[in-house]
Amino acid sequence: MKKRRKKAARKTTLPGMSEDKQSGGFHVPHRVCPETGMYRGRQVISVATDE
Repeated sequence: MKKRRKKAARKTTLPGMSEDKQSGGFHVPHRVCPETGMYRGRQVISVATDE
């Protein structure tokens, strides 16, 4: 019983994900989108494209 209780306390959860409205990709909430460089509707970092 003690062993199962210890294992249950160490259970990890996956981080929540937010969908980017412009690119449609997913990223961690409250972080800059790595695909577009946008955060809260404004450009924060410049992202080089390979086109």
